[in-house]
Amino acid sequence: MAERKRRAVKAYRNREFLNSKEARALRILSEYLEPMARFAKYRIDDTIVFMGSARILSREQAEATLKKTQEAGGDLVRAREDVAMSVYYEQARELAFRLTKWSKSIDSEERRFVVCTGAGPGIMEAANRGAAEARGVNVGLRISIPIEESDNPYVTRELMFHFHYFFMRKFWFYYLAKAVLIFPGGFGTLDELFELLTLVQTKKMTKPMPIVLFGTRFWDEVINFDALVKYGTIGAHDLSLLRRTDSVDEAYEWIVQQLTEHMLSRPGAIL
Repeated sequence: MAERKRRAVKAYRNREFLNSKEARALRILSEYLEPMARFAKYRIDDTIVFMGSARILSREQAEATLKKTQEAGGDLVRAREDVAMSVYYEQARELAFRLTKWSKSIDSEERRFVVCTGAGPGIMEAANRGAAEARGVNVGLRISIPIEESDNPYVTRELMFHFHYFFMRKFWFYYLAKAVLIFPGGFGTLDELFELLTLVQTKKMTKPMPIVLFGTRFWDEVINFDALVKYGTIGAHDLSLLRRTDSVDEAYEWIVQQLTEHMLSRPGAIL
């Protein structure tokens, strides 16, 4: 019987190896190099990042759910609260629309201050939607999680990224960001907010970073920043690291002013 020849598999084609713990460094490096190559290909110089809850509904969705709940029975308290919270969806959508219109008016061959989100529903969808409605490209940095969330349909197809490692996803949020808007959210949003504040406070991030905390009633209930000052765990000056507002106009005007003053002449990633 003829001896069957064995074909050696090249290491970079060996799926079993690539999925092994020994190749973890290669997988991490891939989540750095592949996005970097794609951002360069599509001339994405820098971003404006929107963060917030995936659970916040659009006004249309929230009102439809309330109507259905009133007719069929259900948790009316939750449905009414969803309608109240939908204001943040619409505000994120409007802000992304206006910021995209402004960024497109900049006389540059590069794409400046592109809207970027986590690519999910809720506030993320709202921001991608506003950017798309302004006919601008926008970025989605999706994360794989046990409860899969569908991609929102408004992310520019060529700029949809899918990450396994949270820390690599966060790197791309912060590395290209020139401004960050943080809307009401849960554990993930709080994690992103405090990591960002820590990077700025400790000067690991040296670039000017306008941070807008949108929704004063929500944030005043959820985080008592003044108590952190009172007990001496942060300094009073640390509160100046972010700007709190409920106004789309104020957020838009302040971000545009900050970016024009500090970042317009500094394209590209800066830490």
